[in-house]
Amino acid sequence: KISFFFPSCDYRSCWVCFATDEDDRTAEWVRPCRCRGSTKWVHQTCLQRWVDEKQRGNSTARVACPQCNAEYLIVFPKLGPVVYVLDLADRLISKACPFAAAGIMVGSIYWTAVTYGAVTVMQVVGHKEGLDVMERADPLFLLIGLPTIPVMLILGKMIRWEDYVLRLWRKYSNKLQILNSIFPGIGCPVPRIPAEANPLADHVSATRILCGALVFPTIATIVGKLMFSSVNSNLQRTILGGIAFVAIKGAFKVYFKQQQYLRQAHRKILNYPEQEGA
Repeated sequence: KISFFFPSCDYRSCWVCFATDEDDRTAEWVRPCRCRGSTKWVHQTCLQRWVDEKQRGNSTARVACPQCNAEYLIVFPKLGPVVYVLDLADRLISKACPFAAAGIMVGSIYWTAVTYGAVTVMQVVGHKEGLDVMERADPLFLLIGLPTIPVMLILGKMIRWEDYVLRLWRKYSNKLQILNSIFPGIGCPVPRIPAEANPLADHVSATRILCGALVFPTIATIVGKLMFSSVNSNLQRTILGGIAFVAIKGAFKVYFKQQQYLRQAHRKILNYPEQEGA
């Protein structure tokens, strides 16, 4: 009677395909983990398929039981000497490739920065003068100094001095009546303080910082030639053009941000329109 209501100790059921001994008497069974009861047994072929899905082509990846977390003991047939050497070489290459790729990427970025720094020097100082300066300079100084040019430009671009000016503007604009006469409504009190997003948290802002920093020497050179054509020195003209560009752009940026701030502060949420006949 007991054997009628309860399965015997030899009763086996595969937890993958749910087949039993009665369904397939020729199947090979395996007990790969610490599980007991209905999840104790599994077909060798079913478990092999399940392990293949978990490893996703990486035969060396470790696989554990989803129930008891016991790691499966996976063994392979012995390899011949040629296959063993090839397998060892493949593993070494697989481990070395990420480091080699990282080194190649770092080297590419470094030499790109060196090239950009050299082009920037010739652009700011002048083509002939820049070449003379780099020819007279120490090679070690060039290898260290040239790649720091784009780095310094990016770091300088990340200094958001406009935000400090904007805070002072919002703090003292109501006390300076001249601002209201120039920019009407700029010093009016706001009904609420809107939340402002962190500009550096946006990946688009990060790309704008990178592009703006790298294009800045070209823009400074163009502005210097347009606004300070009477200055003979290329370096002085570019420096003055850069200062003028930063000042003009910063003024417009401060004004634009303040207008966006006021627009957010004065926004309202309307009532939901009621449908006719409701």
